[in-house]
Amino acid sequence: MSGRLALAAMELLLVRHGLPLRVDNSASGLEADPALSVLGERQAEALADWLVGGPAATPIAAVYASPKLRAQGTVAPLAQRLGLEVIIEPRVIEYDVGENEYIPIEELKGTPAWAEMLAAGIPDPEVFQAQVVAGMEAIIAAHPGGRVVVGCHGGVVAAYLAHLLGISEPMFFEAHYTSVNRVMAASSGERSVVSMNELAHLQVAKVPLSDYQK
Repeated sequence: MSGRLALAAMELLLVRHGLPLRVDNSASGLEADPALSVLGERQAEALADWLVGGPAATPIAAVYASPKLRAQGTVAPLAQRLGLEVIIEPRVIEYDVGENEYIPIEELKGTPAWAEMLAAGIPDPEVFQAQVVAGMEAIIAAHPGGRVVVGCHGGVVAAYLAHLLGISEPMFFEAHYTSVNRVMAASSGERSVVSMNELAHLQVAKVPLSDYQK
């Protein structure tokens, strides 16, 4: 990206939510919307510490989140320290809308349910990716030249970065809990993926990614 474009660019920090609780609403049929686990809350605090007071801390213009509790809870400590309200963007919600069970991915891996999920893929991937792209581009348009944090989901991060990188498989990588994924967005329309899966905030704070033990 040229110096001229860099001056006109805004920075988008996509953050996957922290470790959530396991929720099973199969008896009630209600949609699963887990909050963060205790460890997930620690991850969110470490993220806020890093983005506000870390060595690379820079001003943040706005904080967004998906409608899901786990995404909102992840960026809430950051927004509170900045004196900002969390803005809800419905289009950056995960593809599992309507499911009545939520199992953290590390518990799913290696199980029959995991194999079934991989075989089935995500529902309507093109529609999902288009929705995510529209939501991210709306955020970019609303904050020219600013730096914005978006608390969202692994599928959302992967789908948007796949779009920018020209990768046909929208679920091409796994964003870790509270990982930071940076995109520079120029006013000319140019988009550059700067980093993926930044986890320095957890490493410095000595906070693990998961406490799951088989």
